[in-house]
Amino acid sequence: MSNARLTSTIKLKVRFHECDPLQIVWHGNYYKYFEEGREAFGREHGISYLDVKKHGFATPIVKSHCEHKLPLKYGDEFEVVTNFVNSAAAKLVFQYQIFCSGRLICAGETTQVFTDKNSELVLNNPPFFLDWKTKMGLIQ
Repeated sequence: MSNARLTSTIKLKVRFHECDPLQIVWHGNYYKYFEEGREAFGREHGISYLDVKKHGFATPIVKSHCEHKLPLKYGDEFEVVTNFVNSAAAKLVFQYQIFCSGRLICAGETTQVFTDKNSELVLNNPPFFLDWKTKMGLIQ
């Protein structure tokens, strides 16, 4: 396995409906921001949900974690930095950091596995995923 690091950054803005009665972003919306980051990563690096689906697989999330440091408020502009964590196992692991005005707001991680057309867990890396990892310099 290579130590190559794949990352993506997306800029977002807090919308009114994402805030709770405390006038801060409701905690569950951070997972939506992670998903925005994951989708941007996939589009940028050629491993989007549609790319995976084209090969007959889905990638459901089986584990997620979110650590809140500071709140976001309505109108805040922020960045979601998404990093792919390389693993030999048949899974996708992403780490996220959300920044606003240079301050760390939130950090998290998700793990996704591969399932086939029958929603059965796939234990070996699909060939298209190995090809992608080779193309990205993650394996030789």
